[in-house]
Amino acid sequence: MGSPPLRRGVSRRSVLPRILALLPLALCLTANDKAAAPLPKNERVGDWQAPDGGIQTPLWSADTVLAKPDTGDRPEATGNGTGLVAGRKWHWASYVTRPTMTVFRPKGRNSGAAVLVLPGGGFQVVATDLEGTEICDWVVAQGMTCAMLKYRVPQIWPQVDGRQQRPSVLLALEDAQRAMGLLRANAATYGIDPHKLGVIGFSAGAYLAANMSNTEVRTYPVRDAADRQSPRPDFTVIAYTARMLDDSKGRNSLDLRPWVTIDRKAPPTLLLHAMNDPMDAVRQPLAYALALNDAGVPVDLRFYAKGGHAFGMRPTGDPVTREWPGQVAQWLRNLGML
Repeated sequence: MGSPPLRRGVSRRSVLPRILALLPLALCLTANDKAAAPLPKNERVGDWQAPDGGIQTPLWSADTVLAKPDTGDRPEATGNGTGLVAGRKWHWASYVTRPTMTVFRPKGRNSGAAVLVLPGGGFQVVATDLEGTEICDWVVAQGMTCAMLKYRVPQIWPQVDGRQQRPSVLLALEDAQRAMGLLRANAATYGIDPHKLGVIGFSAGAYLAANMSNTEVRTYPVRDAADRQSPRPDFTVIAYTARMLDDSKGRNSLDLRPWVTIDRKAPPTLLLHAMNDPMDAVRQPLAYALALNDAGVPVDLRFYAKGGHAFGMRPTGDPVTREWPGQVAQWLRNLGML
């Protein structure tokens, strides 16, 4: 789902549930609004539960001390935005302090490939269906194992001199790297080829996918055998990415933000974006794609005239959601993953 806070002309802000109820795709709250508020009707206390067919497991043992996101004293909760995507509501989880991975096994033929799905949500919520379980439904239908990550949120990105900065420790990235290690360490159990393990990220999740692609270095201390596995994916799909472009250098800049690093060992990457995205300009993926290309990384682009932001995979009047799944499948076949 969209990376709500951080859009051009809109200050990135923290979440208050009552406003989440009103703004489904853009969380536009001030950093001073972190105090607890009464639960709105569309927010329910309780951990997110996996749908039928999914096996949800914790990323970390119960005795592992984890840095806490900006939850205040709130327990985990689930809710939905009031806006509709393809005529239906989308749902989210937030105040996540104990992240999980939910695994779905392939239907029919098992290709041995697997995909880690990183939903969006602006690092405020995790869009569990639109950019999570619904993506896994498609993944398993292609004969691949799917793992959906519910990562720690919310996490506020600080402002320095009026400019957004990346947190010194990005909790969601720790969780994503941990999930990749667990999948590789348990490849035999899951029936996957540890060298055919990719990632697909949406908006904020796309930013995480890009980070995973460009480093072999874990962002937390090694704890067990899973952490000794490579955290880098073998292929990466990035959908309507955010937080890549340094637009302080002018509207025509294609420079990346200082904290975005590029590694020539990054895996083959496919980027998806709508030209009319109102939240993340098309220069976001274009800047990243050019940087990958300059480093010699195989990169493909799929730009669509219409689609907006956070289109997911639900069929709409725009061709994008009918076209991109098949294009991703063909790209994976070209790579020998399917």
